[in-house]
Amino acid sequence: MNVLITMKSELSPTHWVARLARLHNAQLPELELLDAYYEGEQPLSYMHPELIRRLDGRVRQVVINWPQLVVDALDERLDLTGFRLGGQQAADRELWQIWQANRLDLHAEQAHVDALALGRALAIVGTNEADAATPLVTVESPLDVHVDLDPRTRRVRAALKRQFSDDAEDGSTEAWATLYLPNETIWYTSEDGGGTWVEDQRDEHGLGRVPVVPIVNRPRTRRRRTAPPRLGRSELAAVLPLSDAASKIATDMMVSAEYHAMPRRYALGFDKEDFVDAQGRPLTPWEAVAGVLWASPKSPKEDGVSVGQFPEADLSNFHSTLNALARLVASLTGLPPHFLGYATENPASADGIRSSESRHIKRAERRQRSFGDGWEEVMRTVLLVRDGRVPDEALRMEAQWVDAATPTFAAQADGVVKLFSADRLLPRRASRRALGYSDAQIREMEAEDAEAYSRAIGDQAGEFGPKPLPAPRDPADDEPEFERVPARRALVRLDPAVGGPPLAVQFREPVLAGR
Repeated sequence: MNVLITMKSELSPTHWVARLARLHNAQLPELELLDAYYEGEQPLSYMHPELIRRLDGRVRQVVINWPQLVVDALDERLDLTGFRLGGQQAADRELWQIWQANRLDLHAEQAHVDALALGRALAIVGTNEADAATPLVTVESPLDVHVDLDPRTRRVRAALKRQFSDDAEDGSTEAWATLYLPNETIWYTSEDGGGTWVEDQRDEHGLGRVPVVPIVNRPRTRRRRTAPPRLGRSELAAVLPLSDAASKIATDMMVSAEYHAMPRRYALGFDKEDFVDAQGRPLTPWEAVAGVLWASPKSPKEDGVSVGQFPEADLSNFHSTLNALARLVASLTGLPPHFLGYATENPASADGIRSSESRHIKRAERRQRSFGDGWEEVMRTVLLVRDGRVPDEALRMEAQWVDAATPTFAAQADGVVKLFSADRLLPRRASRRALGYSDAQIREMEAEDAEAYSRAIGDQAGEFGPKPLPAPRDPADDEPEFERVPARRALVRLDPAVGGPPLAVQFREPVLAGR
């Protein structure tokens, strides 16, 4: 039985826009919530609405922004230094020039933050009208761009970028959209907020590949087929409930500090008019609670009045709860406990601190591998846009990262020197790269080394090169200053028992005499 299957790649551009917009809209609430948590703008949880109403805005929510700490602690260890093509020893200068021309030193950091917080970020490659040799690379948020992956090749087969504006004069919402397909890019406009899209222009580039590359955090094989499909997973997923609990405990602590931590006073036998200041003016209820000077003509002996205070509340139970939540966050995220402000009476040693960071460093190295794969694909797309082809050595491209570990510079330098000295296990250039120097800095060092070497050894060609022939000499000058006296000879008779003729022996010791 033959079954006709219509592939999604055969959808019309209009159907692609509608499908990608629908899938994107289904994910926007979750993405916006994650973004709010990273920015510390999440709503207060675990508190009854009636209590929030009674507080009447006098106590603000205390936000303990652990989600931002989890993301930033990983992002601080993700620094790209270059791209090395297959068969090369150093990073490629042209690719790094394109990287810096697009200010990706800054924008790559933004992409890493979005990928860690929201699960993914995206990079779009296009032609540069001002400089054809330097393609344009932009970093995009998943709040604006959505992609659809081919289930067989795992490559992007369609992508949609949308932007909205609410500042139209007639109050309508203008919208713009760009649809990226393997062989063409189509721009749309809408005057009703994306309800109806009208094609504006089209570019049939014929690349054979969608110039949109996702930078995915913690990719999964199954999550792409869920409803709605999810590409990547946020680092905040396991932290959000604990962050909400910590914010609630911290807010409760501030409420208790207002109502119970300050000693509560009581006054028996007084009227409201008895509370006056030093000038005899009546005190407001808040001034009375705040503890300004009280004055009254009544006395305990004559009028039977009494003034006292209740013991203040102890807030240590809130501190213990926050420390317990901090330990849970550390165990789930791999962060060292001291990153979360958790401290003990016995501070950890230097070795203990480095040991506590081992899991966090390993997580950063894994992110370097997954993010590096995305950035390598971005640079291959750059070569495709610039040259119309991807060379074979670019298929073996390698992203270079700064070491995610945090050893002291002295300890790192000591280890590098030992590896360099031990039968050159580490070459000189690799040693400098291991110390965190970029390829540009290494080239400058090598140039200075060559210049210093030339100054130290001088003119080697003049010293060891060919010399001029000596001047001819007078043959008379070649006569020796001394002459050799002929050597003396003697006959030596052997032992008769041995027999044979006598032997002639010549004495070789020269006897020199003056001329």
